[in-house]
Amino acid sequence: MKKTLILITLTLTSLMMLSQEVIDQVVAVVGNEIILKSDIENQYIQLISQGYYSEESDLKCDVLEELMFQKLLYLQALEDSIVVTEKEVETELDRRINVYVNQLGSEKKLEEYYGKTIKEIKNDFRGIIKEQILTQRVQSNLTQNVKVTPSEIKAYFESIPADSLPMVEAYYELSEIVISPEIGEAERNAAIEKLNGIRERILNGESFATLAILYSEDPGSANKGGELGFVSRNDLVPEFASVAFNLTSPEEVSRVVETEYGFHIIQLIEKKGNMMNFRHILLNPVVSVEQIQIAEKRAEEVYNLITSDSISFNDAVKSYSDSDTKFNNGKVMNPYYGNTKLSDDFVDPYTRKALSGLKPGEISKPFLATNNKGRKEMKIIRLDLKVENHVANLKDDYQELQQYALQVESQKVIEKWINNKLKSTYIRIDQSYSNCNFKFGDWYKTGDAQ
Repeated sequence: MKKTLILITLTLTSLMMLSQEVIDQVVAVVGNEIILKSDIENQYIQLISQGYYSEESDLKCDVLEELMFQKLLYLQALEDSIVVTEKEVETELDRRINVYVNQLGSEKKLEEYYGKTIKEIKNDFRGIIKEQILTQRVQSNLTQNVKVTPSEIKAYFESIPADSLPMVEAYYELSEIVISPEIGEAERNAAIEKLNGIRERILNGESFATLAILYSEDPGSANKGGELGFVSRNDLVPEFASVAFNLTSPEEVSRVVETEYGFHIIQLIEKKGNMMNFRHILLNPVVSVEQIQIAEKRAEEVYNLITSDSISFNDAVKSYSDSDTKFNNGKVMNPYYGNTKLSDDFVDPYTRKALSGLKPGEISKPFLATNNKGRKEMKIIRLDLKVENHVANLKDDYQELQQYALQVESQKVIEKWINNKLKSTYIRIDQSYSNCNFKFGDWYKTGDAQ
């Protein structure tokens, strides 16, 4: 087995798939941070399910070392006073929830699968994700100057035994045309009128937070009384920021503000330097059935123009698409990695269904989908490339191999950092793990196994 950090990323599965109750005990202490037996068991079950290892003792030792490494990073983040805003936590939380909703098909199915509401799932993970973001920033700071040259990438690839070459996950590359139903004036006015009514109730003494829980359509903040947490001006869309950052008193309630997400009213909670904490209530105008039908008809017309060779797909993107992807010839980007490679995790179920049966270069018939803002839209997609699971090769997978080579060089930097940190950090490891052969540091050096 190669000397490689597991670099565990907690998923929704990792805390929820433990089917039997674990009697907890502290198995390690790093500084003033503890690691519980349940932490290791949950990670162990997750990794076994993914086929990482077959030998239980080795895997549990590797998980323990990874968790101790994460605690070292967390302590460094506290020492360096690294700040993570609630907005950042909620954004990452929403991203992970969306991945699982896409996999299972709907929020309802996700809730049924785990036996918890979306709110409960988010509450379980909020603190964990904040800690992860902190540790990721420390790790990024440690390795930000690591570089690899093309010759080093080639040498790395040639050094891997043929039977140990990494597998590249299947992915798609897609282009899209998006036709968004128009929001009628009556629907817009209805949303504004309702929001003005809520605003009037707040000004007459009702609780903004309570009304946010009752009426706000922002899933990330409604259950917290509309609270966004401390954010900077750059964390917010311009229309929202220009109004929110001009609020001067918690007694104020802003006028109705329109953004790409819908209509808002905003209340200032607190200001700290350039950071401010707000509450807001979001309402989305209801798109009428008639407007959806108009968008569907328009999408059919565009589809017919393309299939009759009256216009190319790329020209149709420029002329008819309502999505920001039109500025990139309709190419759909992976929001997490910043490239065009989309695994199933990053493709919504509507698009996955439309992809079935398509060959590269073919386009789908128009279909109704829901975007990441919760709004209905008609889409036509073109399958540009489909790559199946395969063993990595230098010709087709240069970028992936570049990342692997960077990881190897980064691990050298991290290993050196771990050993330096261990000189000044208290470590205590339970006797049940005294026989672990740790790979990245002498974890017993600052404290004997107890």
